[in-house]
Amino acid sequence: MSTLVVGSERFRFHRITGLAPAELPYTLRIVLENLLRHGKDEQVEALLRWGAPDVHENAVDLHPARIFLHDTNGVPVLADIAAMRHAMAGLGGDPARVNPAIPAELVIDHSVIADFFGRPDALARNVEIEYGRNAERYRFLKWGQQNLENFAVVPPGTGIMHQVNLEHLARVVVTEDGWAYPDVCLGTDSHTTMVNGLGVLGWGIGGIEAEAAMLGQSLSMLVPPVVGVRLRGALPEGTTATDLVLTITELMRAHGVVGKFVEFSGPGVAAIGLADRATIANMSPEFGSTCAYFPIDEETLRYLRFSGRSPERVALVEAYAKEQGLWHEPDRTPAYSETIDLDLGTVVPSLAGPRRPQDRVRVDQVKDSFRRDLGAPPGEAVPVVLDGREHRLGHGAVAIAAITSCTNTSNPAVMVAAGLLARNAVEAGLRSKPWVKTSLSPGSRVVTEYLREAGLTPYLDELGFHLTGFGCMTCIGASGPLIDEVTAAVDEHGLAVAAVLSGNRNFDGRVNPDVRLNYLASPPLVVAYALAGTMDLDPLTEPLGTGPQGDPVYLRDIWPSSAQIREVVDGSLRREMFTEVYRDVFAGDERWRALDAPAGETFSWDEDSTYLRRPPYLDAMSAEPAPVEDVLGARVLVRLGDSVTTDHVSPAGAIPPGTPAGEHLTGLGVTRFELNTYASRRGNHEVMMRGCFANVRLRNQLVPGREGGSALAPDGTVTSVYDAALAHRGTPLIVLARRDYGTGSSRDWAAKGPALLGVRVVLAESFERIHRSNLIGMGVLPLQFTAGESAESLGLTGHETFDIRGLAGAEPGHYPKTVTIDADGCVFEAIVRLDTVREQEYHRHGGILPFVLRDLLTAEGNSRR
Repeated sequence: MSTLVVGSERFRFHRITGLAPAELPYTLRIVLENLLRHGKDEQVEALLRWGAPDVHENAVDLHPARIFLHDTNGVPVLADIAAMRHAMAGLGGDPARVNPAIPAELVIDHSVIADFFGRPDALARNVEIEYGRNAERYRFLKWGQQNLENFAVVPPGTGIMHQVNLEHLARVVVTEDGWAYPDVCLGTDSHTTMVNGLGVLGWGIGGIEAEAAMLGQSLSMLVPPVVGVRLRGALPEGTTATDLVLTITELMRAHGVVGKFVEFSGPGVAAIGLADRATIANMSPEFGSTCAYFPIDEETLRYLRFSGRSPERVALVEAYAKEQGLWHEPDRTPAYSETIDLDLGTVVPSLAGPRRPQDRVRVDQVKDSFRRDLGAPPGEAVPVVLDGREHRLGHGAVAIAAITSCTNTSNPAVMVAAGLLARNAVEAGLRSKPWVKTSLSPGSRVVTEYLREAGLTPYLDELGFHLTGFGCMTCIGASGPLIDEVTAAVDEHGLAVAAVLSGNRNFDGRVNPDVRLNYLASPPLVVAYALAGTMDLDPLTEPLGTGPQGDPVYLRDIWPSSAQIREVVDGSLRREMFTEVYRDVFAGDERWRALDAPAGETFSWDEDSTYLRRPPYLDAMSAEPAPVEDVLGARVLVRLGDSVTTDHVSPAGAIPPGTPAGEHLTGLGVTRFELNTYASRRGNHEVMMRGCFANVRLRNQLVPGREGGSALAPDGTVTSVYDAALAHRGTPLIVLARRDYGTGSSRDWAAKGPALLGVRVVLAESFERIHRSNLIGMGVLPLQFTAGESAESLGLTGHETFDIRGLAGAEPGHYPKTVTIDADGCVFEAIVRLDTVREQEYHRHGGILPFVLRDLLTAEGNSRR
C-alpha cells in the first residue's frame, strides 16, 4: 500500500510502478493493479511474465469498478435479478441478498422511436408515444432503483448511454473509502468501449455476465494479446473523424483483432482530439477487438475540465496516472504482441456498406460499389406521388438519412460540419428530397445547445433534420416506418432502397426491414445524401442538385473547411453547457417523476403483461447442479453462413405483424401500432423466443432460397424456426455455423433465445468474443471446428443426427479440450471453447444465473452457521 497526496487529500493505492515491467502495455497495467488490489497473487505473477510464449494461456479474474447498462438490456437484467430474488425466497434464502455489490448505472436510451420526423413537434410527439409504449417497463426500472442498492437510473430524454458516460459519469480514477484505483467499466452494450477514448478501461459484456458481476462475481478471461496501433501524421483537409474510424475498422478487421486489446500510441495520438478518440474507441466492436484504448494525457485532462469535472477530480487523474505509469509518453513503445502503423495523412472521405461496417468505400467509388452490390443495372425508376407531385424512384433511392448514434454525435466537429453544410445547402437553394426520411437524434442535450448557439439549428430544420429524440433510434433499428408511399414502392416494385446514417452498424435487417442497403457515413455526408436522394451518384463529380437559377450545386461547393468548423466549435461550445445539462442527471422530467413504481423486495409479476414476464431460467432449479452429460441424438435447427450477427439471431427492430412474435402479441389484443420493437420487449421471453432467428434477412441453409427465419420440422415440412423448435421438443438442438459467429451487439437474447428453444450446442468455425461468453452464460456449449475443417469440408449437410461424446462427468478444471462428434458416421473432433475454469463452472451449473444463485445460497448458509 502507498499514499498519494493530491492537494489537501490523501489516498491509499496499490503501487504498480516498480512492480510492472516498463514495457507492459497501458491496458495491462490497469489489469495488473486490479489483480494486485484483489489479492490475486498467482495471477499477478502470471501477468508479470508478459512476453512469455504461454502467457495467454493464463486466466485472470477482473473485478469491474462499476457496471453500465441501457434499458433494453437493463430490463432483462433487472428481470433476471427479480427472478433470482423470487427463486431465492423459494429455496428458503433471503431475497435481499440478491443485490448489486458494486455501482450499476442504467441509461434509458434505446426506447424512443423516430415515428414522427421532419416537423417541429417531432420530439414532443415521439416522447409522448415512448412513454405510452414503455410506461410499464419504466415503472419496473423505478422499482429497481427504489429497492436495490447501488442501482441508479438516468431517465429517458437525457442522451445515449455512452455519450452520457463520456461527458459525465466516467470517473477515470475511482475514489472509495480513502482508496484510489482505475475506473474499470463493463457494460451491457458493446460500445461501452467509447470511454476508452478517455483513458477508462472498459468493454461490452453480455447482460448475463453483467448480472454476475453486479452480484460480486469477477469476470474470468484469458490474458489477451495487445495490438499496438502507432499513429503518425495528421488528417488531411476535408476528412473527418468518421473517415478515420471507418479506415481503422477496415484495417483492424483485415489484420484480425478479435479477442485482443488494442492500444493507440505514438506521436500521432497528440494530434487526435478527445472527441475523435472517443469516435474511434466507440467502434472497437466493429473492429472485433475487446477494447480500443487511448492512454491518459494532457488532452484527457483538457476534456475533463471542459466537460464540467471538478478541479479536484482532474488533479487526481493527473497525479494518479503519472504515479502509476498510466500517463501517455509518446516516445515509449510498450512490448505489444503485434504492431500496426497508420499514417493519418492517408485517410480519405469514405462510407461503409451496404451490410458491414468494415466494408469501407471511398466516396468517389460509392456509385460503382453500389451498382456492383446491386448485381444488375439500376433499371427503370418507378413513379411515386408525394405531396401531390410525381417523382421517380429507382434502386438505391435514399429512404432514410439519419444523424444518429453516440459514435458521431459525441463529436462536435462532425456535428458542426453537418450544420454548416446544411446552412450552405439552404443558401444555395437545395432541399432534401421528399422521399427521404430525415432525422436528428443526438446522444446528448449538449449537442442541441451548441448547434443552437451556433445558429445552425434553423438550417438543419429547413432540410428536415428536426430533433426527433435523444437516443440510439435509427442506429439500433428504432427508425420507425418509412414514408408510406416509399414503403408501397418497395413492396410493389421490389425496390432496393438505402439508408445513410452516422451510426456504427449497418447489418442486414437492422436499420429498417424495408431497407436493403445501409451505409455508415459522417453527419455532413448524411445531409449530402439527403440532398442527393440516391446512392447512384458520384458526389465528387456529379451535382447534388440545382439552385434556383438551375445551376448545378456540387458537394465541393457546400463542404465547410476545417478552419470554419474549428471556428464555430470554439465559438459555440462552452463548459457551462455540460454543467447545466448534467446538473441533476438522475431526476428526469415531469413524466418520469410522475411514474408510480411498485414496492417490495420481490417484484409482483403481472401474468397479463406483454412487456414483463418472470423469466423461466430458474424454474425447478435444484440446490446442486446435475452431472455433466454427453449430448446424444442432437439435430440441427439452423445451418448458417459466415458473419452471422446477433442481429440475425435476435433482431432489435420493429416486430412485423405476420411473424410468430407479431401473431403472438396480436392474439393477446395488442394492436399493430403497439407492437413496438423486439428491443423494447426483451423483458418478455414469450416474445423473444418467437423472435429468435427471425431476422428478415436470415438465411437458413437447411431451407435454401428463403429469407426470414424458416426451418424444418422433424417431418421435413418448412415452418418458422420457433415452430420447428417446438416440434423438436425433447431433442437437443444444434446451431451449425461458419466463421465469426455472433458478431455485432452484446445481445444476451441472442443466447437466451436459442437456449429457451432447446439449443444445447453451437458448432462454428470461429466465434465473436462477447457472444461466445453469452452462450456459456446460458449453458449453451460453444464448440469449434479444428483448423482447416468446416461443415463443408466434412460433407455435413445439417440433416444428420449428432452424438457428442467426451463431456460426461466433466468437472471444472478437468473438462476435455476436445470432444468427439459422430454425425451419421462422419466422425471428427471439435474444440471445447470453455476457455477458463470459471467458464467451465458456468457450463456445469447450466449457466451463470444458477451458478450465482447457488453461490449466494451457500454464502448465506455459511453465514448462518
